[in-house]
Amino acid sequence: MRQTFFLAGRILLGGYYLMGAFHHFADVGKMAGLAGAHGVPMPEVAVVVAGILLAVAGLSLLLGIYPAVGVAAVALFLVPVTLSMHAFWADHNPMMRQMDIINFGKNVALLGSSLMFLVIPRPWAYSVEEHIHLPIRARVV
Repeated sequence: MRQTFFLAGRILLGGYYLMGAFHHFADVGKMAGLAGAHGVPMPEVAVVVAGILLAVAGLSLLLGIYPAVGVAAVALFLVPVTLSMHAFWADHNPMMRQMDIINFGKNVALLGSSLMFLVIPRPWAYSVEEHIHLPIRARVV
């Protein structure tokens, strides 16, 4: 039963990251405009790189393949995005400040939930690694 719940969590979180990746690729212009307005250099490139990181994270966690790579992709995406795009402390508009506080907190929680995957022994049940016996360098205890 626990394995089924763990799989459901992987599907939900991995799907969330994949949906974000799709949104980044489908709306590059719109998202680049928003990123540029927040002072992100080379916003089009940044949006595409962010989409790639989200896709890697989503596929990794969803499929249960090299989760450390997926978690690294999540961290590489969330840390700079959270600090640059949701800098609530710099907002003067109370509505924008509230939105950014919510998104900042959400991103911190997403990062925390992703970090927890690093301590789950591998290979995971219902994972690609379980079926193709990929090399696992070290188990986390």
